[in-house]
Amino acid sequence: MKNSKFQIPNSKIVLFFVILLFFIGWFLVRPGVKVYSKAKELRLKAAALKAAFKENDLDKAKSTLSDFKKTYDEFEKEAKGLYWTSYIPLIGVYGKDFKNVVEAGRYFIEASERFIVAIEPHADLLGFKKGGVSFSEKSVEERIKTAVFALEKVKPEIDAIAKILKEAEVRIEAVDPNRYPERFLGRSIREKVSSYKEQVLGLTSFFVEAKGLLKNLPEILGADEEKTYLVIFQNDKELRATGGFWTAYAVFKIDKGNIRLVKSGDIYDIDNTIPKHPPAPFEILQYHKGVNRLYLRDINLSPDFYISVKAFEQLYKKSSLAVDYDGIVAIDTNVLVDLLKIFGDTEVRGIVFSARIDKRCDCPQAIYKLLDVIDRPTPYLRENRKGILGDLTLALFYKAIGFSPSRYWGRLVNSMINNLYEKHILLYFEDKNLQKAVESLGFGGRIKDYKGDYLHINDVNFAGAKSNMFVRHYITSETRVEEDKVLRKLVIEYKNPYPHSDCNLERGGLCLNATLRNWLRVYVPKGAKLKNFVGSKKKVRVYEDLGKTVFEGFLTVSPQGKAVVKIEYELPRSILGDGVYKLFIQKQPGTLGHNFEVKVNGKEVYKGKLLKDTEIKTKL
Repeated sequence: MKNSKFQIPNSKIVLFFVILLFFIGWFLVRPGVKVYSKAKELRLKAAALKAAFKENDLDKAKSTLSDFKKTYDEFEKEAKGLYWTSYIPLIGVYGKDFKNVVEAGRYFIEASERFIVAIEPHADLLGFKKGGVSFSEKSVEERIKTAVFALEKVKPEIDAIAKILKEAEVRIEAVDPNRYPERFLGRSIREKVSSYKEQVLGLTSFFVEAKGLLKNLPEILGADEEKTYLVIFQNDKELRATGGFWTAYAVFKIDKGNIRLVKSGDIYDIDNTIPKHPPAPFEILQYHKGVNRLYLRDINLSPDFYISVKAFEQLYKKSSLAVDYDGIVAIDTNVLVDLLKIFGDTEVRGIVFSARIDKRCDCPQAIYKLLDVIDRPTPYLRENRKGILGDLTLALFYKAIGFSPSRYWGRLVNSMINNLYEKHILLYFEDKNLQKAVESLGFGGRIKDYKGDYLHINDVNFAGAKSNMFVRHYITSETRVEEDKVLRKLVIEYKNPYPHSDCNLERGGLCLNATLRNWLRVYVPKGAKLKNFVGSKKKVRVYEDLGKTVFEGFLTVSPQGKAVVKIEYELPRSILGDGVYKLFIQKQPGTLGHNFEVKVNGKEVYKGKLLKDTEIKTKL
């Protein structure tokens, strides 16, 4: 037969496919089935482990982790049978991802074991139940001192755990969600991979970046020498650039963990002891109502907390009430409400404060009661009315210490970390190393440098009562990428659905909801060109600040009314990198989460409440 020497007999074809199927079955399907089976078993064990840690039960967590590790050893042994797939062209990247994830899991187990070994001798002190430890029988002062001692003992393990987690972080970072399909067999794939990666990296990067702060916690709590901290209360219901009107202050001293309130009071009291206040800057003269001098209560004009603190220090040191401090902690009302949710109703000065909703303001009762005490006019003098904020803070602190850590401290730590990330707590330290650690975690309220698109919307309430309690924000960000430029459109809608308050001060009205007088600044990448700005009642200004271009305007929002601002601007295409559009949105401190919708080339890429600084990435 012609060309018969080039034909393969049918028997050889059959043999070839038999060998191929055997190879696939033995080296791919067989180990794949085993890996899948072990993965299902691991998922159950992981849920049990998570529950044990959530319950703050160290003994249970230790035994559950040991059980989980045994199953993981079996899983990893089977998984290695699939590592060879990382060398296959085209699909090898998925094999590499699989290997990286499995290896990262091993490091997480090792870090968890080191963590348990480190805290076991001090388990109850750090919030974990441990048989035989009677922390709750000690006095409050003894508990605090013992807790500081325990932190000092745990400190040597922080570097070792951070090093292990860094290895896991490197492997997870190598996984690229963009190479996975958006959906497969009706299931969302890319979004889940991206979400898991973000959660894991959030955990590892927090510990790695926070180690400087964690290692210095004993020092911060006065383990070696007494520390002094100035607490500034930001009234977020009267929103200012850094999170709220600086309404009151308190001075706390901590010595070996023993905390005491030295003094607390009204920020006006400090202002009244400053011999001469400088003339008000342009921003106050332009947008405030009836103010022509610069006061401490208005000094947080910069959205960068560090810069506002430095401006505060210059004027504060001229007051006879000024004290030397090691750091400043700024907190808003959300922190107090969260503490009340954990520890329950708390009585201070004969007044009971609660987290339950008060119908008079549709807000937590504690907020209404604080504003009632602080702001309602009375025919008699109420001495140190704002000092109640310091008293309430101290009462909640001692309430926290008064319980066994295993009962509440787990929830307390989670709550405070959330408040730090959501910028309801801002930190500043005189010590440069501590300040650096704080800023690396995003706890310092700094305006960040960013390569890519950037957005920060900053609202300042100048003489508009406590209307930020009632105004809601709805923001739409739209991006259209063209050949030589990037076009941006921003729509900010302010709505106040609640009626006007009784603002008649002569009859003792509590003026909470009135017309909002809002100074608006929108921070975007430096070099942005403004095309249109609609909705400002004053002349729009464009300038540079904090390494950004700023679009500035002014608007008012009446009770049961709304206002809309529309801004269009242009960015150079150079902000894009490798065909990926990145937008970093920095949340304003003191806000509870504006409603955001982000679209890129007509496609929705984000929708929800902006609770913290958020990076959005999408492939073009």
